[in-house]
Amino acid sequence: MPWIVGVSGASGTPYAAAVLRALLDAGETVDLVVSRASRLTLLDEAQIAFRDAHWQDDLREWLARGADGKPGTFQADISGVRHWSAGDLAAGPSSGSYRTKGMLIVPASTACVAGVALGLSKDLLQRAASVTLKERRPLVVAVREAPLNGQTLRHLVALDDAGASVVPASPGFYAGATHIQDLVDFVAGRVLDAAGVEHGLYRRWKGELGGGTPGA
Repeated sequence: MPWIVGVSGASGTPYAAAVLRALLDAGETVDLVVSRASRLTLLDEAQIAFRDAHWQDDLREWLARGADGKPGTFQADISGVRHWSAGDLAAGPSSGSYRTKGMLIVPASTACVAGVALGLSKDLLQRAASVTLKERRPLVVAVREAPLNGQTLRHLVALDDAGASVVPASPGFYAGATHIQDLVDFVAGRVLDAAGVEHGLYRRWKGELGGGTPGA
């Protein structure tokens, strides 16, 4: 069964790329939903125009880029990815009878958080998240916004009450980050931790001060 990965319009497309690469490296299959708003962000942050008709070429180019925007940094086998158009409300993930392991929304915009919390289902990303909650499957929401207003905080509490895991896109520094990719991978790793997916994206805390010092 696949993991659904939803990419919303918040800044933070490198987080989504890191999560996708790690899922594929772990041998997982992925159902990918890229929202319309996120395509503008992807164009701005990675200079990639994500097109439904050419999604495989665009996805390869996206996943090959590092967090610093450098092309050719990574290699990813995308044979385990199935793409669904964000406007396709008849897609597999729109139904509870379509079996998945759960869903990761990374990054999650405040608009996406509100839509899922209120059950709006205005596009496939929101509908798939609503289905994930109603079927009691894992839903991880990597919210990326600052500051957070009271309305968004209430929506996040509603998602937590509904069983979702809320993972703020807040990188930690104890793992010995020396590059922007390390900070991105830390957040991606915490998203995957919440989903229970094994990975090696960051150095875990072992109870020893200085264990994350660069070069240690």
